Amino acid sequence: MPQTFPLTDPLQVAARTAWGEARGEGAAGMQAVLCAGMNRVARPAWWGRDICSVFLHPWQFSCWNTNDPNRALLLTVTATDPQFQTALALAQRLVAGTLIDITRGADSYYDTRLSHAPAWVAPRLYRCTIGHHAFYRVGPSGEG
Repeated sequence: MPQTFPLTDPLQVAARTAWGEARGEGAAGMQAVLCAGMNRVARPAWWGRDICSVFLHPWQFSCWNTNDPNRALLLTVTATDPQFQTALALAQRLVAGTLIDITRGADSYYDTRLSHAPAWVAPRLYRCTIGHHAFYRVGPSGEG
């Protein structure tokens, strides 16, 4: 099924990212993913300057990687999916600027079920764990 939304629509890009990255983590997990993106938008850097450029930056949110099996799913999910309905509601709050940061300023995360933590993980940058994702603040002013 072809993509039916523009990759320039912040609401759709954010909701599909949250769903693609954390639909198995419930509302809190999807909110946390959106918070990491929101915190990147708040501190523009190499990863982008707005919702779409941050979430779609290559190799940052793995669900958008062309080789990730979640990509085909997120491109075709519809609002009939209850988890996507939740992702859309959370993304609406992100776009409106009313999403509450539950990650303590994190801009990065990884799935704790991976066999090895990424090289960028450092205890001093740790913020919290929500579901199976550990959140860190590693970007500009990462230790702030």
